Amino acid sequence: MTAWDRDRVVEGLTREGLTCDNVDFVVSTHGHSDHIGNNNLFLKAKHIVGFSVSFQDQYFIHPFETSEPYIIDDGVVVIPTPGHTLDHVSVLVRTSDLGTVVVAGDLFEKVEDLEDPSLWRLVAGSDNQEEQEKNRNKILLLADWIVPGHGPIFKVTENMKSNARQGLK
Repeated sequence: MTAWDRDRVVEGLTREGLTCDNVDFVVSTHGHSDHIGNNNLFLKAKHIVGFSVSFQDQYFIHPFETSEPYIIDDGVVVIPTPGHTLDHVSVLVRTSDLGTVVVAGDLFEKVEDLEDPSLWRLVAGSDNQEEQEKNRNKILLLADWIVPGHGPIFKVTENMKSNARQGLK
């Protein structure tokens, strides 16, 4: 969310009967300004921004660099997915109705970048295209649904999974 989405964030929580103080974790897939807006609203939450884990002025070491996942609970796991930025993370959420949903940030800009790689390679930019492509394929194999950084959620098809398997060979 951007800094301009404050009302949308607060209204969404209110619709669910929640306030910002009810949120225990805030995960920003990376530190770009269009992905960290309004983190300041969540003063009681632990924050994960890319590979950085903090609560207020305390910082915690977590070995994302060695591919170690950060387990929030049984159904929510933060995994390192560098590429777009070198410290990019994605959030795997296991649900009973949709299966595995991955909040992928800018690992995927939008579904169209599967057909037109220039959208993620050049338009959005990538700090490490080889790593990003590897992590995109890994996520395609893990996910039933993907929430990209700049587009609507999309279902991962068998064709997408097949292409990802080929890409990992």
